[in-house]
Amino acid sequence: MISRLPKWVEYGAFILAFIAGSVNAVGLLGFKHQAVSHVSGTATLMATHWSTSPLDAIHLLGVLVSFLIGAVISGIFLHGNSLKLGRHYDSLLLIEALLLLATIYFLNQGQLYGHYLASAACGLQNALATTYSGAVIRTTHLTGIMTDLGIMLGRFLKGKGFDQRKAILFLLLITGFMLGGACGGLLFEHVGFQALLLPSGICLFLSLNYRLYRQYWFKYHRKLENRQKSS
Repeated sequence: MISRLPKWVEYGAFILAFIAGSVNAVGLLGFKHQAVSHVSGTATLMATHWSTSPLDAIHLLGVLVSFLIGAVISGIFLHGNSLKLGRHYDSLLLIEALLLLATIYFLNQGQLYGHYLASAACGLQNALATTYSGAVIRTTHLTGIMTDLGIMLGRFLKGKGFDQRKAILFLLLITGFMLGGACGGLLFEHVGFQALLLPSGICLFLSLNYRLYRQYWFKYHRKLENRQKSS
């Protein structure tokens, strides 16, 4: 049940949604109004470009494939479908930070590789949090979150109960994504693609703190086990 899961899961979800929102805002403002944190709009745009601008369509296909590659990277590192301490979240967050830093470099050089790297970073992050007590969690877009929240509200109106903690999680994801978009947009107006330093820096911070937290958790439980054996 969600009530038994640690609070760091919700904090992490909010921050990851913030990261995705800021990256997507920079994408919309700087990548020819092209979203990178989700694939539905990109797929539609690609489909409409085949007859009028095949080169643009091929580029958009590359963005889609890059998102898939990012998710594949997460799949290689992670095992199973549920959030669990000890997984390689710190390694994946480090990779995401490096992808975003490389994105800044290539975009400042006017190279399209930056689009692909940003999309791969989002695909990687979207696969980080898969299942949270039966709720499918995606931190890089809001379509599924809004749908699940609407279903919950509909069931509540029918008198079938309401999972408050799950609703709070969904609201945190929505708020984080919107705040990230606002910050990303404001930063882009002042520093251009350097605005991606914010989400990449947050990824590095999360990676370091998660690794320290994991090490502390394992040491604490190892000491606890030793005390129980000696007593």
